Amino acid sequence: MNTDVRAPDLDMLVVGGAGVDTIVRVEALELPPGDSVFVPPVHDYVAHTGNGVALGFHALGLATKFIDFLGDDAQGRAVLAAYARSGLDFSHVHSPHGTPRGVNLVDPQGRRFSFYDGRHPADLRLPRAFYLPYLERARHVHLSIVGHNRDMYEDIRRLGVSSSTDLHDWDGRNPHHRTYALASDYVFLSAAAIHDRLDDVLHTILDEGRARLVVATDGADGCHLLVRGEQYVRHFPAVRPERPVVDTNGAGDAFVTAFLQTLLEGGEVEECVLAGSVSGAFACASAGTHTEFIDRPGLRAACARAAGR
Repeated sequence: MNTDVRAPDLDMLVVGGAGVDTIVRVEALELPPGDSVFVPPVHDYVAHTGNGVALGFHALGLATKFIDFLGDDAQGRAVLAAYARSGLDFSHVHSPHGTPRGVNLVDPQGRRFSFYDGRHPADLRLPRAFYLPYLERARHVHLSIVGHNRDMYEDIRRLGVSSSTDLHDWDGRNPHHRTYALASDYVFLSAAAIHDRLDDVLHTILDEGRARLVVATDGADGCHLLVRGEQYVRHFPAVRPERPVVDTNGAGDAFVTAFLQTLLEGGEVEECVLAGSVSGAFACASAGTHTEFIDRPGLRAACARAAGR
């Protein structure tokens, strides 16, 4: 167990969600005829949602700490080497179950379908003695929906630390996601599985939980936002990408980082949506998962151009 706490003041603590993705480029997101097909070179990337959020905050200049379980395996060593190169402050607890992996199919339009090997058992939990020193130094904590961090909410509330989560393609019913949805201050999710119930799901998150706002991202159709105290869900169109779209892996994580960075610096929600949309569009122009992140000067400049359009 690594318990070296070096940062006296943390802007962001990201908990859970480190792993490795294998990206397979396919002609279409459907099963081809026959029993095999040739594809372009297959590549592995240090990835998963916590990785994307932590590196996104890091690129935006925020003092960021990332903690998680990690296996003593080739994938775990790849994760540690990548963070050493990037300078991301990462500490971990050894997991005998290994490092999580995913296989993502990506079509020529950049759309993807992911197979995630959630290998950590349901009863696995990060030790309180490990996470608490970091949580006590954090201004904000982002919890990936990995399960092993779900018991942290009691300490988060006790310490008065603001929190966020990304529910990804939650269907509005799965109880695993619901725990995070109702316990976090800022909630993000994809609209993919709830289009016919969008308003109901967003209102339920606010009515039954503690969230101050909830955002449902909707790919090329933009996003939907509901703020506590407001009656109606607002829709915001997508920002036109400045570069060709090649891969949507990591776009949602990029949206979350820029949105929260702008929000926690006092930005209005419209500014937060613009920043998130610009950051997400930027990520779509890079092949692979979490391979390129917009920095703060780049974000400001791109937001100004988008606002001008």
